Amino acid sequence: MDDPRPSPVSNMPEYSVSEISGAVKRTLEMTFGRIRVRGELTEVKRYPSGHIYLSLKDDGAKISGVVWKTAVPRLGMVPENGTEVIATGRISAYAERSSYQLIIERMEYAGVGALLARIEMIRQRLAAEGLFDTARKSAIPRLPNVIGVVSSEHGAVIQDIRTTIARRFPRRILLWPVPVQGEGSAERIAAAIAGFDAMSADGDPPRPDVLIVARGGGSLEDLMAFNEEIVVRAAAACAIPLISAVGHETDTTLIDHVSDRRAATPTAAAELAIPARSDLVADLVHKASRLISGLNRLAQESRLRLNRAERGIPDLPALLGSARQRLDDRLDRALLALPSLVARRRVVLTSIERRLPDPHKLTAAAREAVRDRSLRLRLSAPNLLGGRRSGLELVSQRLAGGIHRALTALRAQADRVTGRVSEAPLRASLREARAHLSGLGPRLDAASPLELLGRGYVLVTNPAGAPITSAAAVKPGGRLRLTFGDGEVDAVAQGGPGRARAAVDQERLPL
Repeated sequence: MDDPRPSPVSNMPEYSVSEISGAVKRTLEMTFGRIRVRGELTEVKRYPSGHIYLSLKDDGAKISGVVWKTAVPRLGMVPENGTEVIATGRISAYAERSSYQLIIERMEYAGVGALLARIEMIRQRLAAEGLFDTARKSAIPRLPNVIGVVSSEHGAVIQDIRTTIARRFPRRILLWPVPVQGEGSAERIAAAIAGFDAMSADGDPPRPDVLIVARGGGSLEDLMAFNEEIVVRAAAACAIPLISAVGHETDTTLIDHVSDRRAATPTAAAELAIPARSDLVADLVHKASRLISGLNRLAQESRLRLNRAERGIPDLPALLGSARQRLDDRLDRALLALPSLVARRRVVLTSIERRLPDPHKLTAAAREAVRDRSLRLRLSAPNLLGGRRSGLELVSQRLAGGIHRALTALRAQADRVTGRVSEAPLRASLREARAHLSGLGPRLDAASPLELLGRGYVLVTNPAGAPITSAAAVKPGGRLRLTFGDGEVDAVAQGGPGRARAAVDQERLPL
């Protein structure tokens, strides 16, 4: 059931939330406009969108701030938590959270921040020139003979450096005394660095091998000389490896960015400049132990390789014995085959002799034929008998001479064949072959690789065992292996092709 009582009537104006927020925003923007706010940065956050959200606070209050993405390049500095700054911008309200904030357009350091701003300006300019590039930095010498120090001649800094170097490894120290703060200190420090750099290496005193620029801790104003551009450029131009040790561990100056090494304290700089003698001795002992172990292992491996190579070389006496045995076997077989060969030759000659016609029978048959033809001619052609008789007698004489010559040639051929298959030439050939084979033994021994090495020859190979046959294949500094008749040595080649010579770097190993 509805309430019968009427609603109360009021003449107060009614506003929406948006109207109130808009009114507050307009009031803030119209009242303050463009302002400068001094405070300490806190809650600095950079979002992926590129905007930076932060807060400015002092002892009694805190105000939110924002740097839009478009204003970040013109901000003038990189916001960091704990930095006291003066921010320039305008006040605006954020309706969704019912809060107000400072929209920052410019920012600069406040108080000490002015010095930081100047340092940052110098740093950016020198960084753009490449003075802080890592590629420009030099390595610190392992064991310098002379150490130069740019510092005050009074105070604990130089004493700490001297004490540390004397304790670790006594070296010669050259001090160039300079004021480390105050008016003109930057120019004096830069002149000292340049003076050390201009010294001659063989002068008296000699040029330092490493340079230490050091001073104790202090405020930003006390350390300002080491942030000056003249000092930073002098350190960058110095050819001597430079170690900076300015202030305490948390202090950072521009010379630290350009120096080759930065040390947290002067004592740490001395430790970076010179190694400890005990550490060097321990390192040498360790390396000597490793070297001896490596040489022993190398010798053992060489012995194993030699043993394997020895097993791969053929047994020359056994080869000679086998060759002599084969020769004796061939001789026995030849002696046994000789009578059989002579017998076979005789059978062949007998067979040839049997196939030859009998001269007497051949002559008788020819004479019989001649008589027959003579009778027939005498009967058939009496007129031609005289001529035919002369012709037949001539033919008979020629036939008899041809038969005689044929028989003589056959007998001569048979005599030659019989002379070739006689035992005397065969035995002479066997004796000659036996003498030839007996002479091969000493020649084989003379051609043995071990015999050649024993007469002063050397087999040159690379570490992998491949033979080297020409001087052009040897490079200076290349490692070689020389095999003599009684052992091997490792060597290092010196000089170029055609004049290379080997320097032995390992004692001879027995075979």
